[in-house]
Amino acid sequence: MTDDARAGGLSDEERLAQLGYTQVLARRMSAFSNYAVSFTIISVLSGCLTLYLFGMNTGGPAVITWGWVGVGLMTLFVGLAMAEICSAYPTSAGLYFWAHRLAPPRTAAAWAWFTGWFNVLGQVAVTAGIDFGAASFLGAYLNLQFGFEVTPGRTILLFAGILVLHGLLNTFGVRIVGLLNGVSVWWHVLGVAVIVGALAFVPDHHRPASFVFTHFVNNTGWGSSVYVVLLGLLMAQYTFTGYDASAHMTEETRDAATAGPKGIVRSIWTSWIAGFVLLLGFTFAIRSYDAALESPTGAPPAQILLDALGATAGKLLLLVVIGAQLFCGMASVTANSRMIYAFSRDGALPFSRVWCTVSPRTRTPVAAVWLAAVGALVLGLPYLINVTAYAAVTSIAVIGLYIAYVVPTLLRLRKGEAFERGPWHLGRWSRAIGVVAVGWVVVITVLFMLPQVSPVTWETFNYAPVAVLVVLGTAAAWWFASARHWFLDPGHERTRARERARANAPEPVDP
Repeated sequence: MTDDARAGGLSDEERLAQLGYTQVLARRMSAFSNYAVSFTIISVLSGCLTLYLFGMNTGGPAVITWGWVGVGLMTLFVGLAMAEICSAYPTSAGLYFWAHRLAPPRTAAAWAWFTGWFNVLGQVAVTAGIDFGAASFLGAYLNLQFGFEVTPGRTILLFAGILVLHGLLNTFGVRIVGLLNGVSVWWHVLGVAVIVGALAFVPDHHRPASFVFTHFVNNTGWGSSVYVVLLGLLMAQYTFTGYDASAHMTEETRDAATAGPKGIVRSIWTSWIAGFVLLLGFTFAIRSYDAALESPTGAPPAQILLDALGATAGKLLLLVVIGAQLFCGMASVTANSRMIYAFSRDGALPFSRVWCTVSPRTRTPVAAVWLAAVGALVLGLPYLINVTAYAAVTSIAVIGLYIAYVVPTLLRLRKGEAFERGPWHLGRWSRAIGVVAVGWVVVITVLFMLPQVSPVTWETFNYAPVAVLVVLGTAAAWWFASARHWFLDPGHERTRARERARANAPEPVDP
């Protein structure tokens, strides 16, 4: 990896104008703040623990442990390939803009269009998954502390309440959101340290290493152990999502061409280490596997904390986990809204004129914030009738985001030496890393569309393929009916008028 001096000596604003956009958002973020957003969205205290129940049924301790190691490594390849492209094109538009610049001119707009739609789908699903997980853990805490009966309806109400909270914070507490993202990094680091320390030293009994590293469990109904192992990778792969936030925040980050790519890579490897330590702590501390699976709280990690540490300490540390999940959801709404804002800025969503508006007081895309929150709520509603809905939401997040992640990498590989690198790049390792990244995404895209539980019924159906096909079909229909005539066409008067209206600024430079 190479970190050269800023190419051409351009300022962040000049480079953005060179890419075709006027600086509208406030550029206040430091490199650490940029990293903090992605680290917070990955959130090992959210992703690892909200899907821990899934992992216990789909492979058990062996897959939880080794799946994390393998998936973390492959994710690092994906992130490195993305980071190199982020350095070349530091704009909030992110992935779909990268695809547009890297694709052959005749098909560039089409590549960008579909990449953007997959990115929106994945971002909304990640927000849904994070805040739904927070609602589940909050319900578990309320059950333990106040006897709150956890039902699907009540979980959805908690989910909606958390989304409203995160929408309000991103609407009115812009400076507070920036501060909380910084606090979140230390909350996660110290939280993992405190929880793992307590689970390591307080209990008088731990599981043997053979249990943690080799014990296999299959409660899926499927007969193939290989298939179950592959399904079990979802827990880790879902956790490693959302780090494209560093790219989407580049228009608000100083020294974006290096801070953005560094934020992507650092958030992955630091989460990889922290998550491995956290998972080992919980798995070694399991008292009764069956009791954890059948916990009345609905959250096995909560039961593990109670069994290992006692009621008081267990509930206190459960609050640490919930706090981390709330930080994570808040940051996810922030990043999601920036993606929606950027995509709408190019007219790609219905009612784009609304979603690309920026508050003159806070200089944030308020309408996009609430679209992100409402979209997440809609994705979570099937939980009222489908007990496996949460796993489906996480599958949608992985599929949508990773397709969007890898398309620019594929196009960058096709471009070869014609790719103009930014100040942060991979040097001679670029092609090898890109090939591995593309291959991995092909595997997980197919894998996480497959049925997760047998027998397949309406209550256990994995609706991830349906959601993906609906979005893909809608995007395709709109593309052929209309968008192919104007999307990312700098000469089209409609596009130019929208640019001037949304920015309330001098006419931008054409890309």
